[in-house]
Amino acid sequence: MSVSGDITYAVLWDMDGVLVDTAPFHRQAWERLSQEAGFPMSNEDFRHTFGWRNEEILRELIGPGISDERVIELGDHKEELYRDLVWGNVKPLPGATELLRKLHRAGFRQAVASSAPRANIELILEELGIEDYFAVVLCDRDVERGKPDPQVFLQAAQRLDVTPACCLVIEDAVMGVRAAKGAGMACLAVATTHPAEGLGEADRVVASLTEVIVGDVKRLLGIRQRVERQ
Repeated sequence: MSVSGDITYAVLWDMDGVLVDTAPFHRQAWERLSQEAGFPMSNEDFRHTFGWRNEEILRELIGPGISDERVIELGDHKEELYRDLVWGNVKPLPGATELLRKLHRAGFRQAVASSAPRANIELILEELGIEDYFAVVLCDRDVERGKPDPQVFLQAAQRLDVTPACCLVIEDAVMGVRAAKGAGMACLAVATTHPAEGLGEADRVVASLTEVIVGDVKRLLGIRQRVERQ
């Protein structure tokens, strides 16, 4: 289904900090893991590494000498702790599910393009009852390089069969915004986990998705202008 004429458009959603506020659950999971495994995890460490892959965080906090096997073991355990905390407690961020449903009705293809593990993504989507709105779901293991590399967004566009120039990314993190722009896509940033002033590379920054309507998405993608030129 195309939004306008023969051109198909897509919206690519990050998950953490965009669809849901999972930061408190991640923080608690890292606290428990750090206590169990005996490595430091300060509030500043958490803020600095939020959005990174687990292996990157663990090597940053513990040091490069940690074995690959230990990284996998600790990373898997952290996600188990996280899912236990999330189960039955997650709520959508304001405006997120409303915009998701309206974009679906307007004919946009949609995907989740997240650096989270697949089990986490599936749990969140199921808890919110929104899994059917996404034609594609990409997780940390679907790409070789994490954000700010644009690989996850480019792969999402390819799987949706939509050109990058016809994709809008919704992100909350600086690295995610850079990945979107590196992919040649429009970007809407939500200042949920990072200050608005740090997200200035995005095409638009909002405090909440309650501020966004389908017409805003179309304008960011230049849909009206494209139609007028055809």
